[in-house]
Amino acid sequence: MILRTARIVLLVLPVLAVTPVLAAPTVASQVEEAARAELEKQAAASRLTDARFELTVVPPRVAPNCPGPVEVDTLDTRQATRMRFAVRCPQAGSSRLEYIVRARISASVVVTAAPVAANEVLTDAHLTVGQRDITSVADPVIDPIDAVGQTSRRSLRAGDVLRNSSISAPVLVKRGDAVVMIARIEGVEVSTAGEALDAGARGATVRVRNSTSGQTVRMRVTGAGTVEPVDMPRPGR
Repeated sequence: MILRTARIVLLVLPVLAVTPVLAAPTVASQVEEAARAELEKQAAASRLTDARFELTVVPPRVAPNCPGPVEVDTLDTRQATRMRFAVRCPQAGSSRLEYIVRARISASVVVTAAPVAANEVLTDAHLTVGQRDITSVADPVIDPIDAVGQTSRRSLRAGDVLRNSSISAPVLVKRGDAVVMIARIEGVEVSTAGEALDAGARGATVRVRNSTSGQTVRMRVTGAGTVEPVDMPRPGR
């Protein structure tokens, strides 16, 4: 009976010897966790797809000697390359030290598949989607559907990350154009000729001179050469 008990003890001891001991989280890892959580929140708000983060924590010259978890407060996360966090050790009083986190962000975004000329209307053939570094790109286009039909404000090279600030809605009505003023009232459509006094893209409000009455009215651009009263409900509303 004694020999059997000893054998059991010998079998159990090696199992206990290999049980891993979880190390307490370091201050740097806690700061990195806070920074990653902030970046994930920003990525969700921007509708980023497959967002990935590479983080580098830059500690102060004198790191806190804290036996347990620290308190991490967010100071400034507007620039991914220089995010600022304040760290305080509850056991060591109320003094705080500042940590810097430098982040590299990549995500699945819209990229030009071919060169695009300035003022060129974008089509599906111009666009593709790929994983790119967008650390310094504040307004990447996420979905090609948001860019198709838009006009490039400047020339773009193949492989460029497409930005919302680099595209605009095409001008459908130019100043001096002859336009058709269309009003729909209780299912009845009434149209008359007019002259555009402003240029505008779809949805823009422009001044139009009625060719019959000479009266100038404000109209909303609905298509190439067509406008409607600004107070007219849009389809689907």
